Amino acid sequence: MASTIKYVPIGGGGGNLVTDLKSLFTILKTRKRVALGYAFMLVFVAFTVFLAFSPSPNASSPWFTNIFSSTSTTNITTSGSYNSQLSSVYSFFFPNTTSSPNLAFSSDDPLQINTSRSSNATSQSPNPNTSTETFKSTSVENRTSQDAVPVPSTNQTSNSHAANLQVKSPPHVNKEASGVKNHTLKPGEAKAVNTNRNTNVAAPPATNVSLGPHQNLSSNSSVKGVVSNNYTASLVRKQSNGKNNHTREKDELMESLMKCDFFNGEWVKDDSYPLYEPGSCTMIDEQFNCIRNGRPDKDYQKYKWKPKGCSLPRLDGHRMLDLLRGKRLVFVGDSLNRNMWESVICILTNAAKDKSKVYEANGRVHFRGEASYSFIFKDYNFSVELFVSPFLVQEWEMPDKNGTKKETLRLDLVGRASDQYKDADIVVFNTGHWWTHDKTSRGKDYYQEGSHVYDELNVLEAFRRAITTWSRWIDANINPSKSMVLFRGYSASHFSGGQWNSGGQCDSETVPIDNEKYLTEYPPKMRVLEKVLKYMKTHVTYLNITRMTDFRKDGHPSIYRKQNLSPEERKSPLRYQDCSHWCLPGVPDAWNEILYAELLLREYRNQHQQKRA
Repeated sequence: MASTIKYVPIGGGGGNLVTDLKSLFTILKTRKRVALGYAFMLVFVAFTVFLAFSPSPNASSPWFTNIFSSTSTTNITTSGSYNSQLSSVYSFFFPNTTSSPNLAFSSDDPLQINTSRSSNATSQSPNPNTSTETFKSTSVENRTSQDAVPVPSTNQTSNSHAANLQVKSPPHVNKEASGVKNHTLKPGEAKAVNTNRNTNVAAPPATNVSLGPHQNLSSNSSVKGVVSNNYTASLVRKQSNGKNNHTREKDELMESLMKCDFFNGEWVKDDSYPLYEPGSCTMIDEQFNCIRNGRPDKDYQKYKWKPKGCSLPRLDGHRMLDLLRGKRLVFVGDSLNRNMWESVICILTNAAKDKSKVYEANGRVHFRGEASYSFIFKDYNFSVELFVSPFLVQEWEMPDKNGTKKETLRLDLVGRASDQYKDADIVVFNTGHWWTHDKTSRGKDYYQEGSHVYDELNVLEAFRRAITTWSRWIDANINPSKSMVLFRGYSASHFSGGQWNSGGQCDSETVPIDNEKYLTEYPPKMRVLEKVLKYMKTHVTYLNITRMTDFRKDGHPSIYRKQNLSPEERKSPLRYQDCSHWCLPGVPDAWNEILYAELLLREYRNQHQQKRA
């Protein structure tokens, strides 16, 4: 039976040979197609997996930059990521198909993106009518350095291969309409785009950043960097404009000061003065410390000097400390220069950060009786020094006929300490008051040149000879390219009813002179000085403070020159008044404001000379 069934005769009644063969081939053909189909699918899947997880090391290869470029290093967990991948594959095989949205990169993109083409963003919303929230969640993935557009992202964690990014839509996105236009991009905020449109978004300029093939650019910082970069550029422009404005204002101030006569002006009340609080400066000598000595009125400290042609800059102690850094500021002259020296020490000490590093070189706390003093500002490496030389020429002694010694004034010899300050950076000279004393004003058997003592010599001529001796020494010993030389003029006195040694008084004066007709005659000695200065080779800055001090009859110590009076002074205190020197704080602070302005002008000129050179 089995054999009969197995070997059925051909052409027998059991079937048709041709029909059977056709049926067999049909079955075989169907199975072959199925097998080939499965094989093709396996090969396609394998090829796709290979492309996805084996990116080409050649960054410019079109095979791998167009396919899976934005997902080769990042696992996207949003609902639209799978469709995004299929979109890339689909766009590869059908390049004419438009994908949404289209991102174009400018040729100067600092992220080193291939600028020969426009890269399509690998994000397409699964529903073409979706809201902007879906667009954000599918398009904000971090990209590699080849075609990344910095957009706001979310928390990211990194492993040894690449960073996994969890993308979440910001909570405020739902409030935005899908068709929002002209929305201003704020730091940390992605711009909402309607995914129904094919919107070309040019990548904004960013800072120069070079990324590796697996390095993600933090989108939060990227967008902040872009916006911040624009903000920074704007800020830089504003700062630059501000700096230019400041420079222009400074130039205008300096130009106005260069054209200004500092010494033709008036005193104006200013409650922001004095430059330092009374009692704050321990360096003030008792002779000038009027408040400590019991002076009741305070308004004499509240005036500033205002030239008619300009405004003097208020003395900035910090700025002056910088101007004097590494230098020697020296005062040479009489006790009026000591007045000015103590004033500048108080101003600068008040501005110094560490006052314990400001001290007198020899530890002195009283500044009368010694030939020289020096205050050290250690943190700034400079000193403010005083050399006592009331005449600027040498006081001398000659043997008398009786075998005793008599005092003389050597009009042909400059002061003994001159070698100690000839190399100083800034030197302020003065003389004047001692030329009014009895010996000098009489001029009998007092003035000497060489071995010759004049029986009698006019004081004005003696002064001319002394100043000429000083001027020749300046021209022979001072290097004008290194040292700045100033001469401070005569400081006016205000004795009323007598002189300093004959009962002159000023204790009742509490306000300045307000009418110029009450000013005294300009001192003839200062005219002699001006003529000598005119013919010197070395430039000397003349601080002509005579007129400005003549207004200030209220600024002297008067009876407030000391605390402990002698028995004779107690009997008649009004006979012993000081109407020559000045209270501190007070008038000498204004002299130092002029000195400060001169230092600013010198710096300004030097800077412009260097620019021209």
